[in-house]
Amino acid sequence: MAAGVFLSGARYVLGEQEVHHTELPGLEAKAAEYGLAVNAGLWGWGSVFRTERGLDDLAVEAGAKTLRACGIDPGEVDALVFCCTSSPGPPEGHGGFLRGVLTRLGLGDIAVYGVGMGRCVNLLSGLDIATALVTTGRYRRVLVVTTDRVFDEDTRITGYALFSDGGAACLVHAEANGEANDGAYEVLGCASAQETASLDWSSEISSDLAKRVNEELLGPRGMRTAEVDALLHANIYLPLLVMKERQAGFGTGQLDTTNTTRVGHCFAADPLINLADREASGRTRPGGYYLLASSVPGSRIGVLARKPGGATHVR
Repeated sequence: MAAGVFLSGARYVLGEQEVHHTELPGLEAKAAEYGLAVNAGLWGWGSVFRTERGLDDLAVEAGAKTLRACGIDPGEVDALVFCCTSSPGPPEGHGGFLRGVLTRLGLGDIAVYGVGMGRCVNLLSGLDIATALVTTGRYRRVLVVTTDRVFDEDTRITGYALFSDGGAACLVHAEANGEANDGAYEVLGCASAQETASLDWSSEISSDLAKRVNEELLGPRGMRTAEVDALLHANIYLPLLVMKERQAGFGTGQLDTTNTTRVGHCFAADPLINLADREASGRTRPGGYYLLASSVPGSRIGVLARKPGGATHVR
């Protein structure tokens, strides 16, 4: 990948109602249904965030936070990549929905790319698309937004995660003199691995697919998995997360499971939420390598980013 593609202004918004897992209706029944021991420490059960707001409200708030963080006027954005697991209503309403998001964000008559069938890898698919668009010179600044919420409370508790409502956003852009880059990271590469036969939700998450993504991103740079400063992963139940990522070659010190308990699983937004929190808490370093990655059955996507400064790893 040519140098000069950056990810900046990672920001997010959560549902305004924080609910402790003990207050979730039907927790014990759901645990029994999925064969889960009622043991919060084991699974990483903590709080979830719930909202009555619309997907458009979450998207606009997240996107506006990113634009402010980057010091970018909405008129300077060339395209929007919009990632959402649940389509907002029937197809006849999608145009009006997007018109509202674009208008409220102050964006002009720009191209919109929709990403919606990748489940919890939707955001990373969107980042891959945005990176390609900027790398090829098609656009200079692409706003990436993901938004999702639980509409049926019976689905908030699953056999692999407690779900939170929310959204996240960032700007993918070409290097530009004088551009304000709050929390900027150079995007070194994007990679995906798929096993079509395992795409059905009844299949397991594959650590072999994660290894393939690691090799595609790290191999050409002569890097080992251990040289990644942190894996910014999905906030799914701790035993599943730790087992699969350890099998993929990551050490426990590269995992940051705090947000599994603090915010739960916010659909596709987790890697960006975890990057934003890591940056805000001062736990990134100049020259550090950060891998945003997420898996669903049959698919793994990763985005390797480096914080500018420090020494560059040369093959």
